[in-house]
Amino acid sequence: MKTLVLPSGVRDARPEDVSTIATMVRELAEYEQAAEQATMTDVQLYEALFGTDPPASALVVENGHGSVVGFALWYRTFSTWDGVPGIHLEDLYVRPSRRGAGFGRRLLIGLARIATERGYSRIEWDVLRWNSPAIRFYESLDATPQDEWLAYRLTDKAIELLAEP
Repeated sequence: MKTLVLPSGVRDARPEDVSTIATMVRELAEYEQAAEQATMTDVQLYEALFGTDPPASALVVENGHGSVVGFALWYRTFSTWDGVPGIHLEDLYVRPSRRGAGFGRRLLIGLARIATERGYSRIEWDVLRWNSPAIRFYESLDATPQDEWLAYRLTDKAIELLAEP
């Protein structure tokens, strides 16, 4: 099997990155005007990435001096139409002072290489409709918006009510 080669500065997240990633998740939530909804702890993130049955994976990107300046947190999905797995990109974040320098593109190249190596058919993600800088970035990569689908979510009380016998 061929060794996966990630772009320059991109690597798999390590346990020592958890605190930095968690901080950036909170920065992203603040940017998305939903800081109060970002309740994940460092312990929860550690378990999600490095626990006994981790549901998520992450890539980080470093600047030229070894500091993590961005991350891509993702998990595997499955397409019944294609019959193969894919990637759902939960969060892509590059610190504001580092945007426009190619870090986000390198993270997405890393995900594309993972998908290619593993035979995955898609990389999908969501973006807020008002986030025009992100939309322009994604469109520059030839990403296609999926306007025909409407996202739904059950949370907290709605899940509890549905689960009642």
